[in-house]
Amino acid sequence: MKEKEKTAVKSKPAQAKTKTATQAKTEAKAKKSNTSSWETTLMARNQNRPYFKDYAAGMFTDFIELHGDRRFSDDKAISGGFAKLGGLPVMLIGHNKGGVDVTAKAEHRFGLPLPDGYRKAQRLMELAQKFNTPVITLIDTSGAYPGIEGEERGQAEAIARNLVVMAQLKVPVVVVVVGEGGSGGALGIGVGDTVFMLENAVYSVISPEGCAGILWRDGTKAELAANALKITANDLIKFGIIDKIIDEPEGGAHKDHAKTFENVREVILEELQRLQKLSPEKRVENRIEKFAKMGVFTE
Repeated sequence: MKEKEKTAVKSKPAQAKTKTATQAKTEAKAKKSNTSSWETTLMARNQNRPYFKDYAAGMFTDFIELHGDRRFSDDKAISGGFAKLGGLPVMLIGHNKGGVDVTAKAEHRFGLPLPDGYRKAQRLMELAQKFNTPVITLIDTSGAYPGIEGEERGQAEAIARNLVVMAQLKVPVVVVVVGEGGSGGALGIGVGDTVFMLENAVYSVISPEGCAGILWRDGTKAELAANALKITANDLIKFGIIDKIIDEPEGGAHKDHAKTFENVREVILEELQRLQKLSPEKRVENRIEKFAKMGVFTE
């Protein structure tokens, strides 16, 4: 009898510990669900979140960067090249903000691509198709470069051309929004069979500041605009804009790069296995149908 009592006493702390862990997990989820769109925007812009170069080095192996659009220049705001993910050859393309260093950020124009960058991405995607290699794109930009150079060299045409090319690629295309996904600058490399978003990423037609400036002529109302735009992963999955939300480590991707890479790698590899079972024709058909039905609604 005494032995049973001892066992019961010993088991109580273990039960209490399990309950505490469960409660903590529940509270963490509740906290995430209560995060405002503006708070998520600030999280997506956190200076310590992983950049393209971090993903290339920490999540992929044998990355070989390829340069230039073969027409005008090598735009550093978009980087890409052949790499391996879990031993699988892929073409990796993404916005490149340059990292934490201010000088590097300036050299990469803070991830704001010129037409040259989109044409470089197009060249690499067509090269990937030639070698029957899946394409993975990482989106992290507040938008395309708004300066006169971009307009002179055909910014709108370059982005529009990429939409057509990506829609018709016969190889699997997986898109991941890892930070900011702003306007056509994001969509220029954002047409894929599957679109994923990191938990604290944002994806919108315009930045909250830009929206506030147009609607209220007041950039200080960015927080109000962010909440109205429905730009978070939780919002967009409800609208069918994205297909899955990738969990981030507790506190955000900037808190644990390695765990972030692990989560993204696992989801992409699983999706590539699914996509490779489909015929090229079926992938193209599904991709076009996916984007064609966006924005359709019933009153």
